[in-house]
Amino acid sequence: MTPANSAPPAPERTARMLVPRALRPRGLSLTARILAVNVIALALLAGSFFYLDSYRSQLLGERFKLARAEAEIAADALDGASLAQQKTLLVRIGQEQRLRLRLYDREGRLVADSFALAPPSFALVDPTGEPWYQHAARLLDRGVDFIVGAPPVERYAEPADPGAGNWPEVVRARAAHSTQVYLRYAPDRTPVLTAATPVGSDSDGQMLLAMRNAVDITQAVRDARQTLVIIIGLALMLSVQLSLFLARTIVQPLRALVRAAVRVRLGRDREVVVPRLPDRGDEIGLLARAFSDMTMALRHRIDAVESFAADVAHELKNPLASLASAIESLDRVEDATLRRQLTAIATHDVQRIDRLITEIADASRIDAELSRATFVRLDLGGLAAQVVGARGARETRGGAVIRLRQPDPGTYAPLVLGDAMRLERVLENLLDNAVSFSPPGGAVDVAVWTQGPREGEDARVMLSVTDEGPGIPQAERGKVFERFHSVRPAEEAFGAHSGLGLAIARTIAEAHDGRLTIIDRPDGAHGACLVLTLPYAGELRA
Repeated sequence: MTPANSAPPAPERTARMLVPRALRPRGLSLTARILAVNVIALALLAGSFFYLDSYRSQLLGERFKLARAEAEIAADALDGASLAQQKTLLVRIGQEQRLRLRLYDREGRLVADSFALAPPSFALVDPTGEPWYQHAARLLDRGVDFIVGAPPVERYAEPADPGAGNWPEVVRARAAHSTQVYLRYAPDRTPVLTAATPVGSDSDGQMLLAMRNAVDITQAVRDARQTLVIIIGLALMLSVQLSLFLARTIVQPLRALVRAAVRVRLGRDREVVVPRLPDRGDEIGLLARAFSDMTMALRHRIDAVESFAADVAHELKNPLASLASAIESLDRVEDATLRRQLTAIATHDVQRIDRLITEIADASRIDAELSRATFVRLDLGGLAAQVVGARGARETRGGAVIRLRQPDPGTYAPLVLGDAMRLERVLENLLDNAVSFSPPGGAVDVAVWTQGPREGEDARVMLSVTDEGPGIPQAERGKVFERFHSVRPAEEAFGAHSGLGLAIARTIAEAHDGRLTIIDRPDGAHGACLVLTLPYAGELRA
């Protein structure tokens, strides 16, 4: 019993409980796979971070060239000027270009600093006083550098000794007598570019160190990255929603079909309603309707098998009971005549049981054999001629005469697609039925013809078997095709027929996409007329 305070299981959990473990998906579910495919696509889009890194490297490369050019131009301006003039130039160039310029003499002593001569043209930002989103931006910068494998960059810090020996770029520029550019990160992780270059000839020995805080590079990269993150975020949200929608439209109907299939397999619900999804015209809808039709066909087949099994048991009980009664009576009967009668009854019952078993076995395997049969094009008129010819070679019951009327010359040949042996069985059963009902010396007429296409109906090939017997009452025409149902002539011995002949004939006809019906004789005379109708398999002439 479920506790009163326990909540009912969620629908998803109920579905999992209903589906056996062996039928549950292994590995990733379909929903997870759909999400994974879309997220992978977005991950490829996120690979544009590598492009941003190349974009930053390109900007830095341009700034390296600019820093080199600025330092060399400033050095050319300072060359040959007096110290006072040099200081004035350092201040003016530093203010105009937002640079910090340091001038060193031959011994590496600091001669002049534009930030000491005039108010600084820029200031390095102290990150401790910045808002939280700037800290987040720097954290993201480090994350991107880690992802793209960017080389580490030295942190910028003012040396305790202002001498030129504390600046590697100045030492290298003096040794190589060429401009050297260095990159460092300010405390707020913005680029600090320093360019050292000689001033004048080697005899002067002066060195110029130009420094710029390129905050615009960081801002440009962060703006581009922010835009990209927003785009990726929106695309991710949209992709997840679309993926979930797609998963719902695919996975939920499939799960409903799985639950229905499990109920059908377990047999706990006799009338399992398989969802047909009539509003869906896609492959899922086609699958649902095909599965529903298959289930209905399977249910009908099971019902037919159960009914057939019950009919078989019923039909076999009668001759077995008669046989058992005759055998039991033999031991108590002394009269020779009566013993012969009981022996004849037992023999008749054995023959009847043998006939029933043969017909039942044939009826039970006919569907399976037809499902594996290969249909070929054949002439139904020629097939009928062979069967009627074989019948004419042996004596028929009551001396009935079988006559065949072939199609008129010049008409379409009665071509059909089918299994010759099975169609021959249909005609044999129809002839057996007609002969058994025919009076002594009566005629059985077989006719074959092709019926041209009519409105709403394709061309058909018709075969009729007509007898001169009492005919089949209107109320019995639907029942005679049922298994073990037989309306026999009064003079015929009981049990001479199994009642399966017409049922087998109709089964074969329907397997050939045809039908077997009973109509009144076209001439109005007494007798039955059974008509086999099959699709025409030839080519119609224009």
